[in-house]
Amino acid sequence: MVASILLSRKGFQIKLFERKKYPFHRVCGEYISNEVRPFLKENGLFPDIATADISKFQLTSVNGKTAHMPLDLGGFGVSRYALDHFLAGEALDSGVDIIHEKVTDLSFQKDDFEIRTDKGEYEAGIVMGAFGKRSVLDKSLDRGFIKKRSPYVGVKYHIKYDQHEPSTVALHNFKGGYCGINKVENDVYNLCYLGERKNLKDSGTIEKLEENVLAQNPFLEKIFSTATFLFDKPEVINEISFETKAPVENHILMCGDAAGMITPLCGNGMAIAIHSGKIAAEIVIKHASKGALNRVAMEKEYAHRWNVMFKNRLRTGRQIQKLFGAPWLSNTAVAICNNLKPMANYLMSKTHGQVF
Repeated sequence: MVASILLSRKGFQIKLFERKKYPFHRVCGEYISNEVRPFLKENGLFPDIATADISKFQLTSVNGKTAHMPLDLGGFGVSRYALDHFLAGEALDSGVDIIHEKVTDLSFQKDDFEIRTDKGEYEAGIVMGAFGKRSVLDKSLDRGFIKKRSPYVGVKYHIKYDQHEPSTVALHNFKGGYCGINKVENDVYNLCYLGERKNLKDSGTIEKLEENVLAQNPFLEKIFSTATFLFDKPEVINEISFETKAPVENHILMCGDAAGMITPLCGNGMAIAIHSGKIAAEIVIKHASKGALNRVAMEKEYAHRWNVMFKNRLRTGRQIQKLFGAPWLSNTAVAICNNLKPMANYLMSKTHGQVF
């Protein structure tokens, strides 16, 4: 949506395909690094609601040891429900044509795209892929990562909970995963966790997984036993992959998680998505605004800028994730935060970008 708004404001005819009607909930940590705040405000894209200001970080191990750190850059909490609804309104006001159809396939022939949906066919000169962590399009495009099974499942709730400090984002470890909690808007907290599908299979149900595995961490046990849960059922996504992806596939400029997913513990997926949308729009404007499109140069420049900006951050996130989800490793991570603060700050900085 960020890319669509920027391009539409520059006179491009934009069609944005989304099978669901806004607003709706997505599995998401709902914390955004302040690196994106100046850009959003400068372009009138910062949500006009009371977002939560977040300036502190808490980490707990599987057995409940804890560490606290300041977040030098900080961030803000906002639900995808509210943010997407706001951005969709801005997109419509900017002239974007939002089409509520499911894209089932697309092909590139003779320097043009043919897009097929469950209701019709469309043509486009440039296509951006912003379809998230995993999509039917990844299969039709025969992307490498989709052929590998992923061991992870993601679960999200919104809760009311008065035992968490509003300015803190916390990551609570449990066997095989970790759970984040932070405030969003309207005194609501987002509770979202990533866990191993094996533990879910062994437990039988999500509820039993939370009782038998997550509750081994006393912080999570308290949340799940005392918080008020606002959803009738959790939002769930399977097969979350952190495998390397290409920022350009079959001439499609990939954005956000479709180009590569940073591990949720880094809390920067939404910031990277916003930044990648900005970069993609800038490059399309540069190479296509005068009518003549140099597709090779456009794709080469986008891939280069994406890799320079995000490749190392995603790699660092994958390495840091190895310190999570096991008792002794999570205790090590807590010890690093408590006793080796320069190292902890350095690792954290490597998962964040610069303010833009």
